[in-house]
Amino acid sequence: MEPGERKRLSSASLEGDPREENKLKRGISQDLTSSPKLDRYKIARQLTEKAIKEKKIFSIYGHYPVIRATLRRKGWVEKKFHFLPKVIPNADDDSAGVPEHKCAEGKENQEEALEKTDDIHDVMSRLVKNEMPYFLWTIKRDVIDYHSLSCDQMLNHYGKTASFTTKIGLCVNMRSLPWYVQANPDSFFPRCYGLCTESEKQEFLDDFRRTVASSILKWVVSHQNYSRGKPSIKGEACEPGSGNKKASENAESKLTGLSGQLVDTACKVCQAYLGQLEHEGIDVSEDSTRGLTEDEWKDLTEQYYSLLHGEAFISNSRNHFSQCQALLNKITSVNPQTEIDGLRNIWIIKPAAKSRGRDIVCMNRVEEILELVAADHLSAKDNKWVVQKYIETPLLIYDTKFDIRQWFLVTDWNPLTIWFYKESYLRFSTQRFSLENLDSAIHLCNNSIQKHLKNDKDRSPLLPYYNMWTSTRFREYLQKRGRGAVWASVIYPAMKRAIANTMRVAQDHVEPRKNSFELYGADFILGRDFQPWLIEINSSPTMHASTPVTAQLCAQVQEDTIKVVVDRRVDRNCDIGNFELLCRQPAVDLSPFHGSDLCVEGVSVRRAKKQMPTISNVNFSSSLLDIQPLKVRCPLAMPNQPLGPPHSALQQDSKLKDAKIPSGHDLVGWGS
Repeated sequence: MEPGERKRLSSASLEGDPREENKLKRGISQDLTSSPKLDRYKIARQLTEKAIKEKKIFSIYGHYPVIRATLRRKGWVEKKFHFLPKVIPNADDDSAGVPEHKCAEGKENQEEALEKTDDIHDVMSRLVKNEMPYFLWTIKRDVIDYHSLSCDQMLNHYGKTASFTTKIGLCVNMRSLPWYVQANPDSFFPRCYGLCTESEKQEFLDDFRRTVASSILKWVVSHQNYSRGKPSIKGEACEPGSGNKKASENAESKLTGLSGQLVDTACKVCQAYLGQLEHEGIDVSEDSTRGLTEDEWKDLTEQYYSLLHGEAFISNSRNHFSQCQALLNKITSVNPQTEIDGLRNIWIIKPAAKSRGRDIVCMNRVEEILELVAADHLSAKDNKWVVQKYIETPLLIYDTKFDIRQWFLVTDWNPLTIWFYKESYLRFSTQRFSLENLDSAIHLCNNSIQKHLKNDKDRSPLLPYYNMWTSTRFREYLQKRGRGAVWASVIYPAMKRAIANTMRVAQDHVEPRKNSFELYGADFILGRDFQPWLIEINSSPTMHASTPVTAQLCAQVQEDTIKVVVDRRVDRNCDIGNFELLCRQPAVDLSPFHGSDLCVEGVSVRRAKKQMPTISNVNFSSSLLDIQPLKVRCPLAMPNQPLGPPHSALQQDSKLKDAKIPSGHDLVGWGS
């Protein structure tokens, strides 16, 4: 029996006659010692019969003691899995990689121990071995065939969630956000590319080169501010030398001087980029907008590298200060990611199908990034790499990077119903933050990575040794620094909007099975302006009590999840713990097919290459008069779309197109 289980067992007794309930309680707590065999079976049978009658049979696959204990307290009886499903490790399970024969040996020993134990719950489990479980909680959806479940069986997973729970799925589908809601994904999701196709590689290369150009402008502005004695942005300044102006000049004399033409070229690239954003080049041919040749790009990039690494400086950079500052202001006004870009052009490369931070690296040389991807000799189908712009200007706590794990619960996809958890927790890096070193130990806050590292001796002693804070502790930290209101006014509502918008895009791709639900864990990083940036969304988030923080919060969120999905089915006004309703979309009738099949009908018109002479007295045949209209497949276009059409035309139900997500606290009941 699990620790404390005998004390809690009384909560799992009958909810009928109080006298019978008290008798059962006495039978569990006292009579077991006098005649354990007789009374154990008698009490177990009565509890089991009541559970069967009320359809309170559950099954769990995975290490979820909190779920098991919570359901037992509510009168549920567990039906043990009598089969060994294919091993699907938890997304954050540290036991992954254990030899198969060791796992099998452990399971055999565990089953043997269960047979020998005299726990009353095992007796009850044997009594329901032929019953159907009405509540199933598993590590992964694929553990069971959810298509074979009856309509009244609850499951803690949905099908086809890869559109937002995988790195490649989130990367591709976020581009379609403006087609679903009036929101810009670049305002909360760092731009991302899947490097599994040549077109995506080219788009990434173009982006990297544009960022090179804007970074050169930032260098000029930062260098000039430094020379004037103004405080520069920490982590962005790349001035050669340090100290006073004279020391800086002495340092520059030892470096390679770069021509001001480098700045002119960078300004030209940025101006072309602004023109594209403002749709000035719609009717201009692609060749004329390409700008630089490959050799010119290579030369520009190499000079940028030497500038970035302190091997060179730009002569008379002060002459370009005003122009660079003006261009950067314009870029910032149209590109919300200008601030987080920094000037080092660092990108984070992730295997699209792996979790727990495995094989993730940070790099700032485009040729090395493409070489890394090309070195993986796999087919285009299997070789799925994702490259995402690294946030170079994160909010730091005591000079240390952190991220936020935020839970949310989806209980229906039609109507879309999302519950947001009021508590979250911060995960700190074990190392002090630095852009000079691109080691994953500094830049990845995953507990699965950080738990294997020792805290840096130079790190602030004000941070906990177990590297986690609750969001409540974070709010206290902000309050002491005079920013106590920023959590409720900026961080929390922005995370809610990001989740609501992301789920709206994913809605057409998920299998909306009724009586299913799923708890997800979203990871956010805060910028220096406290704006949260969504990094990824995890299915089956870890629930291990690895630290005092997770021991408290993970148990709490599991108990509260049961309140929402189980208790609320009986009492709509019951306690739901720390969950709050984020949004409930009005129900709509789904079309018989998945997604929409929109088309535009018309006759194609082509511009004549040269003016043709007038032709008179021509009798058109009847076949030409019966021209069939041309049907062109196209996705739904949204008015006032700021970013133009997305890269991939993702289907959506035309009946859902008018549902929009407002901002802030008005999310509840949106669309009504």
